[in-house]
Amino acid sequence: MARERPIEHRAVFDAEVPFTNGGGLQATGFRLDIPGDDVSDEALGELFLRHLGLLMAGSVTIGNKRIVQERHRGGRGTEATRSAEPERRLVELSHPIADGMVTYPGLPAPEMDEFLTREASRAHYAPGTEFSIGRITMVGNTGTYLDSPFHRYSEGADLADLPLERLADLEGVLVRVAGSQERAIGRSTLAPYEVRGRAVLLHTGWDRHWGTPRYGSGEHPFLAAHAAAWLVEQGTALVGIDSLNIDDTADKRRPAHTTLLEAGIPVVEHMRGLEQLPPLGFRFHAAPPLVSQFGTWPVRAFAIVG
Repeated sequence: MARERPIEHRAVFDAEVPFTNGGGLQATGFRLDIPGDDVSDEALGELFLRHLGLLMAGSVTIGNKRIVQERHRGGRGTEATRSAEPERRLVELSHPIADGMVTYPGLPAPEMDEFLTREASRAHYAPGTEFSIGRITMVGNTGTYLDSPFHRYSEGADLADLPLERLADLEGVLVRVAGSQERAIGRSTLAPYEVRGRAVLLHTGWDRHWGTPRYGSGEHPFLAAHAAAWLVEQGTALVGIDSLNIDDTADKRRPAHTTLLEAGIPVVEHMRGLEQLPPLGFRFHAAPPLVSQFGTWPVRAFAIVG
C-alpha cells in the first residue's frame, strides 16, 4: 500500500521590506513554503527574509496573506552566499591593551609597570642573563573582553566555569550592519542567518571611533532586546560586537546582557576588524584565562578564515 503523502502548505502574500541603509523592496503575490497549515505574520516575515537572503532589512510588513495547499517547491537556501576563501588566514579581532588606555568611560585605565626590571634581575642570574616581569593593575572590562554569566548573575558560570566549546573553534556568522541608519540591531536583521551553535559577530563599524571621545558618547549601535531573545531561542553559542556595549547604555536594565547571559551565552565586546571577515566560512576563538569568581576578562579574539 502506498504511503499517504502529507498535506503541504504554502503562503501567498504581499510583502514590504525597508532596508536599514536606505531603500526598500516590495513583493506582490509571493509564494513561500511553510511548515504547517498556518503561520503568523512575524514568522512569515522571517521566512521571507531568510529565503531571499535579504541583509540589513527592517521589519517586514505582510499583507493579503492566504494559505493554500500546494506541494513544496524547495528554496534557494537559507543563508547568505558563502565567500570563496582560497587560502587559510588568521584575522586579529582585538584591541591592544596599553598603559592609561580608556575602554569604557568611567572605568579606571590599566596601570602597567615592571615588578622586576631587567637591570635588577641581573643580580639573580648568570652574567649576560636577564629577565623582565611585568605587572598590570586593571579591571576585567579592559580592551576587548568577554562577559561570562557571572558578570550579571551571582550564581552564573564564572570565567573558570565556561566550557571551551562556548569559547573556541566556533563556526562563525558575520551580521554586517555597518552603515545602517538605525542604532538598534533588530530581529529582522538577524532572521536571514542560521545561528544555531554559532558565534554571531555584529559588525557595526563603531570600532572606527576607538580611542576618540565619540566612542564612549552613548551614540553607539546595540542589540535590541527582542533580537537578543531571538538569538537565545535559536540556540546561539556566543555573541560579539565591535561597539561600546551590546546594550543601549541609556537603558539601565541592560536587556541584551540580561537575556544572553541568563541563557549561558558569552558576550564579547569592543571588537575590531570585523570588516575583514566573510559572512560565513570562518572559525572564531575568544578564550579568557581560567579566573575563578570573575565575570569579565580581556581576550585575544581572532578568526581563522578558509
